[in-house]
Amino acid sequence: MLNDDLKRQAGIARLVSDLRAAKIELLSARCATDRLRLQYSLEDIVSFGDRHALEGAIASAGALLPLFFLRRGSAQAS
Repeated sequence: MLNDDLKRQAGIARLVSDLRAAKIELLSARCATDRLRLQYSLEDIVSFGDRHALEGAIASAGALLPLFFLRRGSAQAS
C-alpha cells in the first residue's frame, strides 16, 4: 500500500512537472509568434511559412486546451 502511494505521488510530481514544461513551451511559441508578426508582413509569413508545421503546432496546443478548462471547471465546482 505504501509503495502504491509513493508511485502515485511520483507520478503526480512528474505530471505537474510536464504540465509546467508544456506551459513554458506554449508561452515560448506565443512569444515567437508575436516576434514574427512584428517583424514580417502577413503576406510574407503566408508565402514562406511551413503550413504543415503550423497546423501541427495548432493541433498540439488545441489538444492541451481542454485539459486546462477541465481543471478550471473542477476547481470552480469545488
